[in-house]
Amino acid sequence: MATALERLTAVEFGSRPDPGYPEELIQGRIVTMPPPTPRHGQVCSRVDRMLGFFADEHDLGHVLCNDSGVITERNPDTVRESDIAYYSYAKIPKGPLPQGYLTVPPDLVVEVRSSDDRWDDIQTKVDEYLHAGVRVVVVLDPKHRTAQVFRNDQPAHSLGPDDELALPDLLSEFRTAVRRFFE
Repeated sequence: MATALERLTAVEFGSRPDPGYPEELIQGRIVTMPPPTPRHGQVCSRVDRMLGFFADEHDLGHVLCNDSGVITERNPDTVRESDIAYYSYAKIPKGPLPQGYLTVPPDLVVEVRSSDDRWDDIQTKVDEYLHAGVRVVVVLDPKHRTAQVFRNDQPAHSLGPDDELALPDLLSEFRTAVRRFFE
C-alpha cells in the first residue's frame, strides 16, 4: 500500500476497505467527495431503472450504478465514480462481473449534477471519460431538468425537458423525454 506521499494505483485504491464515504482517485491521490443528496440518489435510481430495464429487455448489456469505478487515466491512475455506466455485451459478456475495476471503458456514462457541482469540474470529468474511450457521456441537471450529451466526434448537444434523448448507436430503440428522468 502506498504512503501518504506516494500515489496509489487503481488496484490499490480498489482493494482498500470501504471508508464509508464517497471517494475518487485523481492522478493517484484519494479525493473525498461530498455525500450525494437524496434528490441525486432519486434521479440516479430512476436512470438506472429506465436504462437497466431497457437493456435487460433487449438483451443489450450491463447497467451499473452506485458510483461504479471507471478508470479514466493510467500512470498515475484516476478512477472516477460514475453515477450510471452501461457496458454492451460486446465489451463485457453476459454474467456476473469480475471483482475489481473493469479494464475497458463503458459505452455510456450518465452523470447527475449535484447542486454543489461546478461545471468546470463536470467538464473535466466528461473529458476524462471521453479520452478514456467512453463513447457517450450524458450529464443530467435536475435543477434545470436538462441533459447535455457529449461525444468525442461531435459538439456537445443540449436537451430541454421536452426534448427526446435517444442513443440508437448504443441502446437501439431507447428513447425518452428528458423530463422523465426527473419525475
